[in-house]
Amino acid sequence: MNVNVDLIFKIAAVGILVAVLNLVLTRSGREEQAMMTTLAGLVVVLLMVINLISNLFNTVKTMFQLY
Repeated sequence: MNVNVDLIFKIAAVGILVAVLNLVLTRSGREEQAMMTTLAGLVVVLLMVINLISNLFNTVKTMFQLY
């Protein structure tokens, strides 16, 4: 249970950091860099979540004995 709370805090931290960077870059007229920063943040969060989804599928396979 503790790992899930840590993951939520990590995702929230990435979201806050990306939001601040996006705001700063947009205000300085660098919309392309702001978009790339947002996409990079999304990829980082997806990579964190993919491991949990993989564990979920492995658990379901084991539970229903699907090999």
